[in-house]
Amino acid sequence: MLKNFWYAVEFSDRVTTKPARITVLGQYLALYRTPRGRVVALSDLCVHRGAALSGGSTAGENIVCPYHGWEFEPGGACTKIPANQPGRGIPNKARVDSYPVQERYGFVWVFMGDLPEAERPPIPVWPEFDNLVENGGKFRAVTGEFLWKANYERILENGCDIAHAPFVHGGAFGNPQKPEVPEYELEIPDEWSAFATVSLHPPRSKGLWSLVNRNNADLANRPPVVTSAGWMLPNMIKLHVRLSIGELIIYDTNIPVDETTTLVKWVALRTFFTGAWANRNAVQRVLKIFYQDAEVVNNVRPELLPFDLGAELHVKSDLIAVHYRRRRQELAERGWMLSDADRITGDVPRREATVIPSPARRENPELARAWVHKAKGDHPTVAEAQRIGLKRITEEEGADAAAGAEAQASPTSSATTKEQA
Repeated sequence: MLKNFWYAVEFSDRVTTKPARITVLGQYLALYRTPRGRVVALSDLCVHRGAALSGGSTAGENIVCPYHGWEFEPGGACTKIPANQPGRGIPNKARVDSYPVQERYGFVWVFMGDLPEAERPPIPVWPEFDNLVENGGKFRAVTGEFLWKANYERILENGCDIAHAPFVHGGAFGNPQKPEVPEYELEIPDEWSAFATVSLHPPRSKGLWSLVNRNNADLANRPPVVTSAGWMLPNMIKLHVRLSIGELIIYDTNIPVDETTTLVKWVALRTFFTGAWANRNAVQRVLKIFYQDAEVVNNVRPELLPFDLGAELHVKSDLIAVHYRRRRQELAERGWMLSDADRITGDVPRREATVIPSPARRENPELARAWVHKAKGDHPTVAEAQRIGLKRITEEEGADAAAGAEAQASPTSSATTKEQA
């Protein structure tokens, strides 16, 4: 999983003044909106006793811990400890990670990393949002989400994979009669994205679509549909289908909950059937695609994308996926892949969590490790604690036994005992 990128983690209209927990890259975040409308993303772990800040409330711009009432301002610093006597200061270490936030395209974007602002990769450009129907434009948008039991990189590659459509989506938009993938050149607009454009031959339309999308000719005479598919780092897919009746564009943001669970939040934009009456059908069509894909991708093995390019076989039609894997290797060499340094391990019960450094840690290196609970190795495991405890008990019992034996062997001690008796 990649850090030091902007992640679209939630729809903007779902974030309110009531704190809520979201999970991204294995890390819990407390997300809330201040009375002035600013969205705040803090580590969902109170530095005092480890309570979940998302279970608390807000007081003005601050979030209030539900356990002892500590208040943290949007930058992560504690501003109030109710148990303190008047005049008692607040420790500098009393703070939590605060992550940069932006709102764009109807999403809340959180920067999961510690890079200074000037060094951060940009949020991808989704130009269709400047041309929405509600603002007098031509695109009608619908949104939704879908939970996968698969790694987000497997899902990302699936979304860019042109060759799977005739088999996974046969009859929907894939055509088993024409599975060949035309050769294509990669379109690489920047270092953060890549796209492939091909002409595909769709299956015959059914139902309502057959009345407006007249492609019932034989396969040889059926007009091709120009389709583009591509990825945008760190976790997004763009699909652009140019139908005879208009354009369909789908953006997926594949949020890694953990290494084998992915929550996809998506938006589909169309220039046909732009009345609200068609929204339900538009959502159903997107979900149908996800269900078809999930049936296959959820069962892919190995679950995680191999780092070794030679670990899986590639053919010409896999060009866009191979380019993604090479780009990922380059980012790993920069140190942008999550590692053990970004994880803490608890022992009762044994659990592992991600704690990604925020920009403030880079600014305050002397406090960097003070904001999280102790990592693995800084405190004993249950078994180790029991072993230490048993050893101590054994040593104490041994000492008591030795003292008793010595007392019995000592004449003075024996006489004194008799006299006292």
